[in-house]
Amino acid sequence: MKSSDDSILENSSKNSDTLPEKGKKLEGKGTLFIISGPSGVGKGTLCKSIMDIGNISISVSCTTRSPREGEVDGVDYRFISVDEFNKKLDQSLFLEHALVHGDMYGTLRGEIDMVLESGDDMILEIDVQGAFQVKRMMDCVSVFVLPPSIEALEERIHKRNADSEEKIELRMRNAQYEISRAGEFDFSIVNDLLDNAVLDLKKIIIDNRNLSRRV
Repeated sequence: MKSSDDSILENSSKNSDTLPEKGKKLEGKGTLFIISGPSGVGKGTLCKSIMDIGNISISVSCTTRSPREGEVDGVDYRFISVDEFNKKLDQSLFLEHALVHGDMYGTLRGEIDMVLESGDDMILEIDVQGAFQVKRMMDCVSVFVLPPSIEALEERIHKRNADSEEKIELRMRNAQYEISRAGEFDFSIVNDLLDNAVLDLKKIIIDNRNLSRRV
């Protein structure tokens, strides 16, 4: 019988010891990279850690949830009211939207289109529901971020000290389902040691740029 660690690691890509030379498309649109995974897996930290490759932006999603300690409006998320969210929804401004753990999240289409048309790449850090919506609508490269184990994920969520026990239980139930769909993404990486996960994500992005230059 496989342990939970074995099941999670089975879908993961191998860590990279070296990074290919940086590449950038000579012309044309940028690439949309979807970074998804369960709550608490460290998607945000991972995305912010690869920005030094250049010519890439992180989309700032809208949410109706309250800011956590240290989060900045307009940087981590656009924190808006339910009424504001529904107004944007009525105006069809969202590329995707989803109800996640009792709060609404949505990605503004205009920001995505503007960056991609400029030729730069865009990172969309997003929940699994939203990721599948976007995959159906746009060309993209999808990456699923896995925890080293379910136990490690639960420990991270508890250490964050941002949710009630009831909400943590909900996040963990959802995580089991989300992890089961990791195989439907183009790539998966394990966020055990952050430095290794950063190398893995950078390699995916740079390899895609170098491939685009040869097409």
